[in-house]
Amino acid sequence: MIVVGAGSGTSVDGIDVAALDLRLDDDVVRARLLGAGTVPFAPDLRADVLAAFPPGRLGMQEVCRLDTRLGQAFADAVATLGTELAGGTPELVSSHGQTLFHDVVDGEVRGTLQLGQPAWIAERTGAPVVSDLRVADVAAGGQGAPLASTWDALWLGGRGHTCAALNLGGIANVTVVPAAGAPTSTTTPTSTTTPTSTTPPVRAFDTGPANALVDAVVARESGGRQTYDADGAGAAAGRVDDELLALLLADDYYAQAPPKTTGKERFHLGHVDAALSTLGREVAHLDLLATLTALTARTVADALTPFAPAEVVVSGGGARNDTLLRGLTRALPDARVTTSKAHGIPVVAKEACLFALLGFLTWHGLPGTVAGVTGARHARLAGRLTPGHGALQLPEPAPTAPTRLEVVA
Repeated sequence: MIVVGAGSGTSVDGIDVAALDLRLDDDVVRARLLGAGTVPFAPDLRADVLAAFPPGRLGMQEVCRLDTRLGQAFADAVATLGTELAGGTPELVSSHGQTLFHDVVDGEVRGTLQLGQPAWIAERTGAPVVSDLRVADVAAGGQGAPLASTWDALWLGGRGHTCAALNLGGIANVTVVPAAGAPTSTTTPTSTTTPTSTTPPVRAFDTGPANALVDAVVARESGGRQTYDADGAGAAAGRVDDELLALLLADDYYAQAPPKTTGKERFHLGHVDAALSTLGREVAHLDLLATLTALTARTVADALTPFAPAEVVVSGGGARNDTLLRGLTRALPDARVTTSKAHGIPVVAKEACLFALLGFLTWHGLPGTVAGVTGARHARLAGRLTPGHGALQLPEPAPTAPTRLEVVA
């Protein structure tokens, strides 16, 4: 089945698109990547999305218009790049949209909001669309994230050593997959039976900021002419301010036990300014970049060290930051730090591939989460379906949930 996945992360770099040929062989999902790429946002749309993040405030008119504009942008990306990669109209589109707010209160997710009206994609392409991929997990008591744990548990399990998948977008999230693989259920998708296993469970959670704080500081310093620290060059030219780093590390999010999630509601420019105010002195721009980059490396390493991963597989825009990767390598001396490209998936394509997988699972009546990983009481089907130009004709639900994912050439 040809599925196009599309999404935009909290860095708002653009719409990532991936086309996959997905097939379910008994309990194995075989995924062939047909191609992937990114369609940049129009500058005015990107600016409006960034302005909408907390602490920005929008009225309902602005929310409605932003939902429409994002839906149209996603429709353009799928209709142009997506259909080119797929070799024609895909059989299914799975769109994550753009997260605008993730409502966490005392460690509990009360709701989550992704904009990008899927009807525009269905109208433009004629294909059915799976969207709103997080809410079912939240309704079942989960954090609604990291959804990447679904892909990671199937992809990295059974390798003979504990693997950690690390995604470095605006926020950093990890999935820890134990050596023996994921203890996923092989019961029917509608069953609420919890499988028993002596295997340590898959764990997945947000560790804290990845690129969000650095991006915000770069944008302010450059007056918006630059949006990120290319290759980590700025951080490499600065020196870590240990006193400021200690203040940033004192945020109580890092001490919380997983499952946990966060976002730009917490880690935004005001978070940096509050720490600088407490510090009571100026910090040179390049030293600030070095310190914020060290914060990401340190908090990721602190989060992963208790699990003793032998391999850390990095994806996301931060995987292109050489300074950050060097920091992670130093902070995790007992782990092999590599990228998803070494496992057949380009670093900027992994989340779009994940969204394609989630849509594929929903289409076949299969849960889109691993039970317990996000804190949800049960694994649930992900998303809602928007019909294309024709009637919806879903296949018979698959009898068992997959236990493995193979990326094939």
